[in-house]
Parts: sequence; structure tokens; C-alpha cells
Amino acid sequence: MKMSPSAFRAWASKRITLLGMSGVGKTTLANKLPKQNWFHYSGDYRIGTRYLDEPISDNMKLQAMEVPFLKALLQSDSIYIRSNITIDNLAPVSSFLGKIGDPLKGGLSLQEFKRRQDLHRQAEISAMRDVPEFIRKVDAIYGYQNFINDAGGSVCELDDPETLSILADNTLILYIKTSAELDHVLIERAQSHPKPLYYRETFLDEQLAIFMGTHGYGQVADIPPDQFVSWVFPKLFHARLPRYESIARTFGYSVDAAELATVESESDFIDLICEALERD
Repeated sequence: MKMSPSAFRAWASKRITLLGMSGVGKTTLANKLPKQNWFHYSGDYRIGTRYLDEPISDNMKLQAMEVPFLKALLQSDSIYIRSNITIDNLAPVSSFLGKIGDPLKGGLSLQEFKRRQDLHRQAEISAMRDVPEFIRKVDAIYGYQNFINDAGGSVCELDDPETLSILADNTLILYIKTSAELDHVLIERAQSHPKPLYYRETFLDEQLAIFMGTHGYGQVADIPPDQFVSWVFPKLFHARLPRYESIARTFGYSVDAAELATVESESDFIDLICEALERD
């Protein structure tokens, strides 16, 4: 959605999609906006509670079945297991995605890893395509004036133009750019605390082959899961940057993370967006 600064200020019900790397400040910004006026839609939360809820629960049950005591209780319906996902705690989604590698270290086979990756991709597409209906619903039912879509860090990886068009038709897309200094911080953080991530299949196949050849691993089961995640993250990070920039050029606008960090109020946020609209 393209518009002028004056049109944006006059837009009675503002609808915005925040795009950018995980850790760049999307959720922090959304939490600064007055909750009585802004509905905070988290794409990752929607993924975990709606589209991956059953696979996440099944995976937890599968792990619990490895413990005889819990297996007996589950089989007799004496206990139940479910995730407790919140906007601020998406660990069950990450744990379901998992890491590729040595099963003795918690790693997944390539086949199982790709199965979960595909489930996540479809879930993220569905969660983003739900945005128009949520805009309608939160206005009709709850009376929220404005809507902010806090999109996940892997939206640029979906290779699904229709989903981007849906977001652009219904929201103003705002890409939060990083800086060299922030790039270093995010990469260092990810490498010191490697977390499961979504990868495009072509990217995964290419980088996995390079990693295994470089380190002399003969099969996926030999790979220490954390080692691969730490090694591949900088490459994933830099591969995503041009994808986000392309989305912003085609469908929306960009602001710097440093600019975003100065936002302390709703009026600051509106002013920042208007500056971005004026630039572009």
C-alpha cells in the first residue's frame, strides 16, 4: 500500500505490517503502542497457536512417550500435554522446528527436518493471509481503531508473491533496516545461542552441502546440531537482507532500526512513518 504522508495521517484506521530480521525491534515497537488503540497481531503466535498447534502437541507427546512413567499416564488419559505459547514466549514453535544433525544430541534427520520446515512455511503463509480477516474481526468485535502486523523474521523466505500482495493491499508495509553495528550484534547473539530457524529448501541444500564438505561430515547424523546453526546463520542473515529490501521497494517503505529505537509514543511512530513516506 502506497500513500502520501498527509493521506497516512488522515487514515482513520491505520493498518501496518512490520517486516525485518528477528531481534530488530518489531515486537518491542508494537508493545510501545497504546493497547487500547492498536491490536497487536503476531504472525509467530498465530503460527504456533493455530497452524502448528497439533504438530507441536504431537511432538511433545512423542517426547513424553520416551519416559515410561509419563507414557502410562498419557495412554490412560490421566494427564495431558499442551504448549503454553504467548507473544513473548514462542519456544514451543522453535522446539518443534528443531535442528538438523546427530540424533543423540537432539538433531533431526534431513527428511524429518524438511517435513517440519514445510509445515512451518505453509503455516506462515496462512498466518499472513489471515491478516485481512483479523483486521475486519478486531474492528467489528473488539473495536480496535488500528492494527499492527508483527510479521516473523522469515516472511521474506516464503517465495509467495500472492501473500505479499495480500499484505500490501490491506496494510502499509514498513521494513526495519539494520545497521552494520546491529548486524554484528544479531549475528553474535544467534551464534552464541543457536536457535532453530526456517530456511528456504534451496538455500538449505546448498549450504548444508558446503558445510558437510568443509567439515568432513559424511552424513547428516554426524553433524552437531548447534554447530550447523551457528555456522549457517551469518549466511542466512545476509541472504535475507536483499529479499527484504526488494519487498520494501516493491510494496512498502523502509526505516532504520536506529530511528525506530527513538520511538517512545504513538505520535513518534506516526511521525517516523510519515518521514519514511516522504523519503520514498
